[in-house]
Amino acid sequence: MAAETETGEATLTVDELAARAGVTVRTVRFYSTRGLLPPPEIGPRRVGRYGPGHLSRLALIEELQHQGLTLAAIERYLNRLPEGLSPQDLAIHRALVASWTPDGAEETTREELERRAGRALTEEDVDRLAALNALQRGETAGSYLVDPALLHLGVRLLDVPISPEAILAARTVLVEHARATARELSRLFRDEVEAQTPDIAAMKSLSAHMQPLVVQALVTAFQRSLNEELREAYEDAARGA
Repeated sequence: MAAETETGEATLTVDELAARAGVTVRTVRFYSTRGLLPPPEIGPRRVGRYGPGHLSRLALIEELQHQGLTLAAIERYLNRLPEGLSPQDLAIHRALVASWTPDGAEETTREELERRAGRALTEEDVDRLAALNALQRGETAGSYLVDPALLHLGVRLLDVPISPEAILAARTVLVEHARATARELSRLFRDEVEAQTPDIAAMKSLSAHMQPLVVQALVTAFQRSLNEELREAYEDAARGA
């Protein structure tokens, strides 16, 4: 199991990081040598220790590569991100990037599922992850269809003191507004291309160049809007107290 720092933050060896991310150790080291992953902290016996930020950043890199971006393009994308992003911020970036690709699922065993989750899972945990659409039970006992884009977020939500019903309601709101935003952006892209040349290749090229910028803009706008709404809610509660 993962060790912890003095602050209680879990740390991982390179093998544990690779298992949690669903990649090979060789892949982790390759990304590190390219500067896409920050170096680990060196612990006792000169063993490198990785934290939640490394895991979230690695998941984002994998998703960007799945989108078809080259390593050079991924490096440019990561360099444009604001400094000091938390693992949660990186997870939001990854989820938004993944929303541009068709839904997909990977078949896995219970053992592999728990390795990727980084923890033992109760049946209640599995039910909650299923309710979040992070996984589905397979046709055979002990098999699961896992959505990699949602699993890490789903695991984090297992310990959040909020009811599954509230989480599902929040997810419904996010999905509806995300689809509406994507629909309007696609229309804008299409109109822009057609005004110049009705070329499908040009449409795809524009979309590929715009995706990283759109994702970053969506994350920034959402975070600012949420902070404003929460601040107003706190002020209203304080006035009513």
